[in-house]
Amino acid sequence: MNKILITGGAGFLGSHLCERLLNDGHDILCVDNFFTGSKTNIAHLMDDPYFEIMRHDVTFPLYVEVDQIYNLACPASPVHYQFDPVQTTKTSVHGAINMLGLAKRVKARILQASTSEVYGDPEIHPQTEDYWGRVNPVGIRSCYDEGKRCAETLFFDYHRQHDLDIKVVRIFNTYGPRMHPNDGRVVSNFIVQALKGENITIFGDGQQTRSFCYVDDLIEGFVRMMGTEQGFTGPVNLGNPGEFTMLELAEKVLQLVGGKSKLTFHSLPQDDPKQRQPDIAMARSKLGWEPKVNLEDGLKETVGYFRRLLG
Repeated sequence: MNKILITGGAGFLGSHLCERLLNDGHDILCVDNFFTGSKTNIAHLMDDPYFEIMRHDVTFPLYVEVDQIYNLACPASPVHYQFDPVQTTKTSVHGAINMLGLAKRVKARILQASTSEVYGDPEIHPQTEDYWGRVNPVGIRSCYDEGKRCAETLFFDYHRQHDLDIKVVRIFNTYGPRMHPNDGRVVSNFIVQALKGENITIFGDGQQTRSFCYVDDLIEGFVRMMGTEQGFTGPVNLGNPGEFTMLELAEKVLQLVGGKSKLTFHSLPQDDPKQRQPDIAMARSKLGWEPKVNLEDGLKETVGYFRRLLG
């Protein structure tokens, strides 16, 4: 049994990770400031004697004794991270400094949940881990993109300077139950709009592409990365290499939900990437990992969740 700290543990990904690691027999400390996280995501875990929750903001230091740290704390959707962009950057940068300092003090292994947004609007396709990215440092998305890039810098500098045992994964679009219904992400947007009988909002011409990974697959990748040998740091792409246009996704959602929603087209937001697809050759070779859940099966689970949530 490891004592494991999960920052952002009440969020979409964090709550699934808490659940998985509890089921694996570990002692979990879930830390969240509940800006985007929710107690309803972890309410079913509260009675487990090996689950503990702490309200805390990672921009402030934390003093606990743990064996492993998963650093997931940061709003991850444009609606939420653009609400307070200065705080978003502080969460990524100060949060990384505080968690790395904690890991250094207690000699814990630490995993950083980075993002495909470090690649920006990419010039190469699909994206490999050795691609440096094409990011606008002064745009409305840069609080998140550059914050996460700086967090990676800090992780690797702590590794080189202090021999810290780090792991870095870059998360591509992930979906599933417990997504925030108002997070502005395309999967939750389309499903919620369809369930409410509203028109489906398509930005641009709908030909921009994304790759969608079901949450259970992603969490398996986290756990496998944390279990790799010391010295293997990553970064490693975690995502589904299957690529879909926004129009294809909208059509799949409408098939599953039914109803009479129509597609409406709006101008593309600033710096919105045209395409995003992971090269997962490293995850396959180093972690023995690849996604198992296809888009239709994952969407069925997600639609079922939102149907119950909207009641």
